[in-house]
Amino acid sequence: MSDDLGFTCSCCGEHHAELPMSYSAPAPDVWSPDFEADPESLLSSDRCVIQGRFFFVKGLIEIPVVGREEVFSWGVWISLNKVNFAHAVEMWDTEGREAEAPYFGWLCTELSLYSPATTNLKTNAHTRAVGRRPFIELEPTDHPLAVEQRAGITMDRVREIASTLRHPTP
Repeated sequence: MSDDLGFTCSCCGEHHAELPMSYSAPAPDVWSPDFEADPESLLSSDRCVIQGRFFFVKGLIEIPVVGREEVFSWGVWISLNKVNFAHAVEMWDTEGREAEAPYFGWLCTELSLYSPATTNLKTNAHTRAVGRRPFIELEPTDHPLAVEQRAGITMDRVREIASTLRHPTP
């Protein structure tokens, strides 16, 4: 096995030095730069509030990579109801928060590699130790993303994702 962590791109045929094992969305799909001027809206690296009515946290959908110890991850946003969001914020810097029950939410990040759409898939956010993003567990359906989370993916699939995201089609 080679120590080369790069990959040869199936789209352009070039060798790229690194094979990313994670991708992340900067904001929920419904966020707009127009909200930046709204005093009831906030976007940080971990939390988002839109117009004081819609609440989101960022977490990781982790997918096992077959035959490897590391995981592939998608940094995604999920919506929470107001009560759960307030509780999550209250517990944000509290040691032992990982003992909290998971929070139900709806996936608010569209991952274009999957069909059907990923937006509005049912999720549970499992809080982890302080400093770690929540683990986002998808409802165990037959959606391809949920299947990948349960069954894992191969390194060939990781390379396919990298090639597709490096060269998106319009």
